[in-house]
Amino acid sequence: MVPVLLAAQSVEDCLACHGDQSLTTERKGKTVSLFIEKTTLQKSPHAKLVCIACHAGFDPQNIPHKEKIEPVNCLTCHRDAPMKHSFHTAMLSNQPSDAALIAKCKQCHGTHDIISPKTSNGKLHSSYIVATCGKCHAEQKMQYINSVHGKTSAAGIQSAPNCISCHQNRITGLAGSRDSVAIKTAQVKLCLSCHLDNPDVRSRVAPSSGFISSYEYSVHGAALAGGNAAAANCVDCHGSHNIQQGSQADSRVNRQNIPATCARCHSAIQKEYAESIHGKSAAQGNTEAPVCTNCHGEHNILAPMNPNSRVAAQNISQQVCSPCHSSVTLSEKYGLTGNRFGTYAVSYHGLAIRAGNVQVANCASCHGAHNIKPSSDSTSSVNKANLITTCGKCHPGANERFAVGSVHVSTVQKENPVMYWISFFYITLIASVIGGMLLHNGLDFYRKSKHTLMLRRGLISEEHYGHSLYVRMTLSERIQHLSLMISFFALVFTGFMLRYPDAFWVTAVRNLSEHAFTVRGVVHRVAAVVMVSASLYHLYYILFTQRGKQLFRDLLPDLRDVSDAIAVFKYNTGISKIKPQLRRFSYIEKSEYWAMIWGTIVMAITGSILWFDNTFMGLLTKDGWDIAHIIHFYEAWLAFLAILVWHIYYVVFNPDIYPMNLAWLKGTITEKEMAEEHPLELKALKRQKLQEEEAMIVIAAAEVPQKKKQAKKRRPINFFRKKKS
Repeated sequence: MVPVLLAAQSVEDCLACHGDQSLTTERKGKTVSLFIEKTTLQKSPHAKLVCIACHAGFDPQNIPHKEKIEPVNCLTCHRDAPMKHSFHTAMLSNQPSDAALIAKCKQCHGTHDIISPKTSNGKLHSSYIVATCGKCHAEQKMQYINSVHGKTSAAGIQSAPNCISCHQNRITGLAGSRDSVAIKTAQVKLCLSCHLDNPDVRSRVAPSSGFISSYEYSVHGAALAGGNAAAANCVDCHGSHNIQQGSQADSRVNRQNIPATCARCHSAIQKEYAESIHGKSAAQGNTEAPVCTNCHGEHNILAPMNPNSRVAAQNISQQVCSPCHSSVTLSEKYGLTGNRFGTYAVSYHGLAIRAGNVQVANCASCHGAHNIKPSSDSTSSVNKANLITTCGKCHPGANERFAVGSVHVSTVQKENPVMYWISFFYITLIASVIGGMLLHNGLDFYRKSKHTLMLRRGLISEEHYGHSLYVRMTLSERIQHLSLMISFFALVFTGFMLRYPDAFWVTAVRNLSEHAFTVRGVVHRVAAVVMVSASLYHLYYILFTQRGKQLFRDLLPDLRDVSDAIAVFKYNTGISKIKPQLRRFSYIEKSEYWAMIWGTIVMAITGSILWFDNTFMGLLTKDGWDIAHIIHFYEAWLAFLAILVWHIYYVVFNPDIYPMNLAWLKGTITEKEMAEEHPLELKALKRQKLQEEEAMIVIAAAEVPQKKKQAKKRRPINFFRKKKS
């Protein structure tokens, strides 16, 4: 029998009925117990409250009360609940119904058995929260348990996140479209709050803070910051409840799964990749085949147009393709040609890229980016049948002869015997010629320095010479020389800038302006035109002017040059004490002159082939162009070293004329210089001068009687002069 209550104003009053374990009711065909254990209420955070604080509508005059008493809205007391429980939509509605609200509250917190989340054995405590949430979210629960977060939490790591750690955020708890800038941005901040801002977490994970924070500056991070809700964030790549370490086979960021992960946004590109040699190899389980992150990076993915991006035009060959295709291990393992990047790096394309030209071809320009295929594949861009089209993208008018020859030119004998023997010839020539010059000049310097030292010590007396100046170079010859000198060194400087783009002096020039490479090319071509023009004028000069003809005759080699060279060698080595008497142009000037003529012709021809590449590749084939390229390079080195070792020595460091022979500026040299360097010419000039003087005397003597006779004829007759008796 139910006791009669005048008023149920306390817990004890309510337990007068509900403390009976036999108290039940029928609901929806089921018998439901109305028993409430007193100890349960005492453990509840609501222990100080009376029942009617939550159960409204109770009429103590109507006992027993109506079967269903309307519950009080929990927000009456817990006004901050919507902010703390944003992951449930009913808590966010402006005016939630009491029934919906309380149903949500009771679903997680319970009814009379509510226990504070701070209580260690409570179902909302961090150690039990996953199981509590899993009652409704079973799939997410299993994913979390198997995730790296779940395993870390199960291991007792206090910093491991659980459901509440992530979902209590006001923004991340929002339901609805996941492609929301607000939600995605909040997710990024949430992940960084642990992986970047929590020292304990940072000490446990492998990636550095710099690596993690680099997402902010990546193409994805920048796009999200710019309001692109489709931009990938942490969750898009790593997942949410099922986050796994990259080493796990089922991880989204495992290298085998990377293509599928990226395909969520880049499906068209992934399709191209799947058909490529890299994609097929990766699909077969080859862990060394490159996937998206190998080329683009991971957190620090940058746009291809960003100069700091690994896949930028100026970086892709060296930073992306080279590490694999220059690897000896990978080359041997998969039968790849190991010097592909090396041959590209020394080609015009590779050198121009390193010098700062971002428009010249890189690896992707020819092989493709995502759809790379072997040359044996008929659909490959580097298949022989497709090379004309591929080359034609940069070389308008490319014909079949463009494809005749190696694309990656090697100087290895087995791969390219022609290029090998040309290189071998020039290297041997340079070593022998420059080596011979160094030996010759070294002996000359020793002999002349010894002579100068003896003069200074007074061991020998210095011969006295007159103060006459002798013309060595006319104004026309000096202009020709100056034009050749300026154009030559301009060509050397700008040519080696291209060949050695990473040299410190080249880097210093490139840092002056972003247009340095363009200016370099213009200067090189202008200097070439100046040199060729000066050479053509010189040809006219020696063919059609009197002095030029004599200059040419004096520069023609003869047998006397051989005997002079032998005599100089004997004198410089001390075998002979007699210093050889040299003519206007000795074997030294003659060898230099004819070497310059030969070098100018070779450089002009090969330079023209390199300059007008489209035309000459169409005529001479790619092989012919490559031969011109390697000859141009080695001939440049030969000419530069010859000028440096041979010519500069004789006009600057020669002890007899140091610090400089000024003939190229003034046009004249002293009698002493003539006596030291060209004694036979000096004797010839003096003899010629003496002959001219003698001839003048003879002419003058012959003219005296004639002048007297003429003077007598002109004398006037004096008719008043008396004759002698």
